[in-house]
Amino acid sequence: VTILFADLHAYLDNMKAPWELLELRTRYYENVIKAMLESIGVPLEKLKFVRGTDYQLTKEYTLDVYRLSSVVTQHDAKKAGAEVVKQVEHPLLSGLLYPGLQALDEEYLKVDAQFGGVDQRKIFTFAEKYLPSLGYAKRIHLMNPMVPGLTGSKMSSSEEDSKIDLLDRKEDVKKKLKKAFCEPGNVENNGVLSFIKHVLFPLKSEFVVLREEKWGGNKTYTAYETLEKDFAEQVVHPGDLKNSVEVALNKLLDPIREKFNSPELKKLTNAAYPNPSKAKPAEKGTKNSEPEDVVPSRLDIRVGKVISVEKHPDADSLYVEKIDVGEPEPRTVVSGLVQFVPKEQLQDRLVVLLCNLKPQKMRGVESQGMVLCASSAGEPRQVEPLDPPAGCCAGERVYVEGYEGGEPDDELKPKKKVFEKLQADFCISEDCVAQWKQRNFITKLGRVSCKSLKGGTIS
Repeated sequence: VTILFADLHAYLDNMKAPWELLELRTRYYENVIKAMLESIGVPLEKLKFVRGTDYQLTKEYTLDVYRLSSVVTQHDAKKAGAEVVKQVEHPLLSGLLYPGLQALDEEYLKVDAQFGGVDQRKIFTFAEKYLPSLGYAKRIHLMNPMVPGLTGSKMSSSEEDSKIDLLDRKEDVKKKLKKAFCEPGNVENNGVLSFIKHVLFPLKSEFVVLREEKWGGNKTYTAYETLEKDFAEQVVHPGDLKNSVEVALNKLLDPIREKFNSPELKKLTNAAYPNPSKAKPAEKGTKNSEPEDVVPSRLDIRVGKVISVEKHPDADSLYVEKIDVGEPEPRTVVSGLVQFVPKEQLQDRLVVLLCNLKPQKMRGVESQGMVLCASSAGEPRQVEPLDPPAGCCAGERVYVEGYEGGEPDDELKPKKKVFEKLQADFCISEDCVAQWKQRNFITKLGRVSCKSLKGGTIS
């Protein structure tokens, strides 16, 4: 079996991995995947590990990329990458090259079959159509189902709480599972049940639900379907399910954590994924201009859907909005948008909401967040609520590129003025994209923007 570390693909996919970190991240993935396989007893001697850049930069491969680009239509290239390449409003040319490279990999690796997630199916169809046009053979394609994320939507590397990382600490696993979507009786898009079905059951052929004697004691399931049926009928409680998955996952992760406790692998991990919050310390005898931990990942920014809009009973310039941000109850938000945005334009629209400001009363109504808006620099002042990418759902996290991994503060302390310090560098680019220090605001579906206020500020 050949395992490909697709380092060049990672760069081409909207530069998910910076070029200067590709080598380090490839070494990290090789070590962590080997540790994962060893932890479940897979012998490594029949595995061959290959890096894409070992052969994808050769004269022969490059010539085949040009040959392929001369017969592939833009429509087919875009369609092939629709579920794999990050979809943004203004896509880069690199995203169109991506499917062709993955097709050529089959020939240059001399494989009989390619294995991937079901989200790869369009690229596999693309390979079957176009490889013969270069005189190369079709390959077999094998696919596995995609496990839903813990948040109830697609698992995403940019949404930290949607996944369990191989090196997550025990407290991280507990925290993510505690927050995971696991509605009583609901088996649809249930990431906790999916972990059991696709990860835990295949390894052990059984799963033990741990619970106190007063609730019936532990129960061992030897068929996933029986467990799913019991959960659907609410015989199994979500809390017991989460606790049981936590125990089972930690048993699998312990050997991997132990291996990565070595100084060499700790150093590699920190180099491949440097902590953006660790700014360069000030030299002796000088002072930092701002605390090193003032980074965008501390902001809890989410996509929200406006459920209702009413005028504030005691202030003509304020709206009182109910906004769904993926929590059990909508948040009440007071916004000074009356003179800028008609009520009907706010109703039912998606907005971008800062959720971890300290709640404060505005004319007697407590506001539990801030709708982020673009604002023009000149007079008369114009204001437009920021627009999440089309297709976003209420509750999806909004990040600044390069700061996807950090955890937001539970609540921003007013005295520390974290938001105010970050806001000083918020702006709208010339193509109307929201940015912090020229880094885009993004969700997993693309960039956050505004309608027309290029060069404006964000407040």
